[in-house]
Amino acid sequence: MHIKVLHVVAGDLTEGAAKGAYWLHKGLLMKGIDSRMVVQYYYGNDENDSTIEAINQTNIGKRLKSLRHKMDIFPTKLYRNREKFIFSTGISGYDIRKLDAYQWADIIHLHWINNGMVKIKALSKIDKPIVWTMRDMWPMTGGCHYSLECKSYENGCGYCPLLKSHHKKDLSYILTLYKKRYYPKNLYLVAISNWLAKCAKKSYLFNDFNIEVISNAIDTQIFYAVDKKIAREALGLDKYKKIVLVGATNIHDEYKGFKKFQDSIPHLHNDYLFIFFGNVNTMKLNSLGINYKTLGYLNDSISLRLAYSCADVFVAPSTQEAFGKTLIESMACGTPVVAFDATGPKDIVEHKVTGYLAKPFDSSDLAKGIDWIFENHEKPLSLQARNRVENNYTMESIANKYINLYCEILSEKLHN
Repeated sequence: MHIKVLHVVAGDLTEGAAKGAYWLHKGLLMKGIDSRMVVQYYYGNDENDSTIEAINQTNIGKRLKSLRHKMDIFPTKLYRNREKFIFSTGISGYDIRKLDAYQWADIIHLHWINNGMVKIKALSKIDKPIVWTMRDMWPMTGGCHYSLECKSYENGCGYCPLLKSHHKKDLSYILTLYKKRYYPKNLYLVAISNWLAKCAKKSYLFNDFNIEVISNAIDTQIFYAVDKKIAREALGLDKYKKIVLVGATNIHDEYKGFKKFQDSIPHLHNDYLFIFFGNVNTMKLNSLGINYKTLGYLNDSISLRLAYSCADVFVAPSTQEAFGKTLIESMACGTPVVAFDATGPKDIVEHKVTGYLAKPFDSSDLAKGIDWIFENHEKPLSLQARNRVENNYTMESIANKYINLYCEILSEKLHN
């Protein structure tokens, strides 16, 4: 079956959710599928790739993107005491139906569509099947991207803790009704972890939808092990230290679990060198009383590959994670992972095989996991970590799962 797929994703293809969409796109192309992407902007090795269209690449486009983003978050300004976490409304965005690529496509594949990329109201006007890969909780909530302890998304939101609202019919409640009204029935939902799928099935918005579970993919030609001594020398690190790596785009985001990691430190039995990457607050790190070094924000694959390869263990203390892209990047580089036995990481890490899954959300057991990796260095954890990625998360294997879904959707359309 000849299939033409248009992926729609916000941001730049070097960024988190967009990178996952890009690797799927590459995997589909490898399998002979006609795949195109629409993104906001792109600065990378494939800038001249005819399969990728950046709609905000010009100066005017950047200004329009900024304006749409401001319009999207404007209603939150009414809540002056709100938490400073990301909260998106979906009321502003680009009309992708105006694109030539839209007319060309058989299937519209949505990914992360916030920051003024696509407005929810426009979804109801799309006259083609829509696959929507949920890369966080936003599609099922009234505005938050991770609900943390809040379960209000299960019954229509309201009393939003992020907005510090004391009213049922607040912005989160209104936005949930807005989504309910404009979400089309031709939505085919994909969750990138079993945990995210379970959340969606419990949600007010998606409890009557079928939800597929298809993991993220990774380019195993980019993420592979570099000899530890070479990686450490390249990064200016001691070749003989016991190195623990911690990293994320913003490690201090509430759901990334930095507090859990901090609480684990007194329970550690060894003296480690901690390496951090991403946006980090050095004042918070100084307060930990540990030996550490920061690598800063890493957005190129070579630096990330060296960072994962230099470490003996990667720690991902997230309390909520839709999947855990950094975990499979680390494992692809042969570095075992310590994480909590919950949410997205629960699907990825095999306990005491490719890493250690700590009791949720027990900081002392997180520390036990870190120590366990070093105490069991004779076990083939690195090899098993790499094998798990090659067996489950390659671009080709994930592309095959989506191709099966696309074929089912188009066959269903032909018979209706």
